[in-house]
Amino acid sequence: MFSFLKPKSPAAEPASPDTQNGFATQPPESRPSWAQRLKHGLAKTRDRLGGQLSGLFGVGRKIDAELFEELETILITADVGVDATQTLLDTLQKKVRREGLTEASELHVALKQALVDLLAPLQAPLVVTAHKPFILMLAGVNGAGKTTTIGKLAKLYQSQGLSVLLAAGDTFRAAAREQLQVWGERNNVTVISQEKGDSAAVIYDAIQAAQARGIDVVLADTAGRLPTQLHLMEEIKKVKRVIEKAAPGAPHEVLLVLDANTGQNAVTQVKAFDDALGVTGLVLTKLDGTAKGGAIAAIAKARPIPVRYIGVGESVDDLRPFEAGEFVEAVFTT
Repeated sequence: MFSFLKPKSPAAEPASPDTQNGFATQPPESRPSWAQRLKHGLAKTRDRLGGQLSGLFGVGRKIDAELFEELETILITADVGVDATQTLLDTLQKKVRREGLTEASELHVALKQALVDLLAPLQAPLVVTAHKPFILMLAGVNGAGKTTTIGKLAKLYQSQGLSVLLAAGDTFRAAAREQLQVWGERNNVTVISQEKGDSAAVIYDAIQAAQARGIDVVLADTAGRLPTQLHLMEEIKKVKRVIEKAAPGAPHEVLLVLDANTGQNAVTQVKAFDDALGVTGLVLTKLDGTAKGGAIAAIAKARPIPVRYIGVGESVDDLRPFEAGEFVEAVFTT
């Protein structure tokens, strides 16, 4: 039996002083800016990549073959990936020949720009007002952060004046349903769920409800799965087909949620889920807990699917649209 969870009044269950909508928060007056939070969140990646590069491009060092070899090692160990690393090195070597550069320090700015250029195709903000309801299907491996991402996205869209409905399509993990239900109660958002049964049926029912109620955005959760679990990959293909039947042209966005801690394995996940579902956008979570943020460059080279959002913390507003320039600046700025 389906459960249409009616939102409670916000006053019925007040949030604790140090939380907001189920996420950590701080008083507005003490809240750092997004640029500061991004820089702080990318600290581990910056230590591994930006810090080593600053030493490599020190004043007085000349450009030579050894410098490029060291640069190659730094980039690869920072999870930038072999192909993306080679692309960046080729770009820098061409610039050196074209402009007659001799000082290593001159390559620092050039590398930043080359990385921005590589990541620029991933910068494509998601617009969720093209359809009503706009249906987002979220997928990913276990533990990538799908359910938490859904909560953050719902609050983001609410802040834009849009109505949101959540479909608890992860019918295998009770905690996922409960997490969405708690979020829904605290934020006046309807959650459609089912204790046991078929994920596709839950999401189908949610779409029907959204159409009847004039909801703007539907966020459909799905159970986590590994690309190697072929029967589960077939199941998620079925979920997508059912969504298409419920609303022709949907899902309007297939978001793959990636845990940045997986590093190069994220590229494998992107390829596998894209081949199965036709992924249209990525969400890169947990960047604040890893030194492997360079993997975004590997994704840009291997499968340049737009990175719609990046997450650098636990707070509800620590999930923001990806911007190549500010990301690179945060990695390089000490």
